[in-house]
Amino acid sequence: MVRLVSQTFRSIKPHTTATSKFEPPVPSSPDKIGPSIRKQSSWCVYLILSTNTPIKTYVGVTADFSRRLRQHNGELKGGAKASRAGRPWVCACLIQGFMDKSKAYSFESKWKICSRKLPRKEKRQSQDQHIEEDPIPLLRHRHAALERVKSLIDCSDLEIIWKQDLS
Repeated sequence: MVRLVSQTFRSIKPHTTATSKFEPPVPSSPDKIGPSIRKQSSWCVYLILSTNTPIKTYVGVTADFSRRLRQHNGELKGGAKASRAGRPWVCACLIQGFMDKSKAYSFESKWKICSRKLPRKEKRQSQDQHIEEDPIPLLRHRHAALERVKSLIDCSDLEIIWKQDLS
C-alpha cells in the first residue's frame, strides 16, 4: 500500500497538477514603472559617524538608508553588531545610484580596502594627554579613500552626497 507524503506529514500539501503560474503584472511601458519601484531597486553605500566617544566611522550597503540608520541606532532590530558601541550614529556620506546589489557591495568592499591601506596621520594628544576626539581626521581619511576608489572605477552614474563638513 502506497501512502502519500501529505498523509504522513500533515504540513506538506498534496501535489496538484494545476499548471497555473503566478506572473506579476508587467507595465505596458518603462515610463509607467514609477519612482516607488525604481527606489526599491536602487542600492546605496553609506558612511555613518558615531557621535559618542570614541568617534568611529562605519561603511555599509542598503536599499533603504533611513531604515538601516534606525537599525544602527537601535530603534529597530537588525543593526550591525560592530555599530552598537558608537550609538547614536549620523549620516556622513551617502552614495546613491547602484542599480545592482553586487555592484554596491563591490564598491563598499573597495572603499573599505582603500581605507585600510591608506596611511593615517597620528592622533594628536591634548595637553592633559587625552586623545582628541575630532571626527574631521576620520572623515578626511574616508574621503581620501573614496577619492582613490573613484580613480579606480567609473562613478559617473553615482551621486555622492557628503552630509558632514570636512573642513
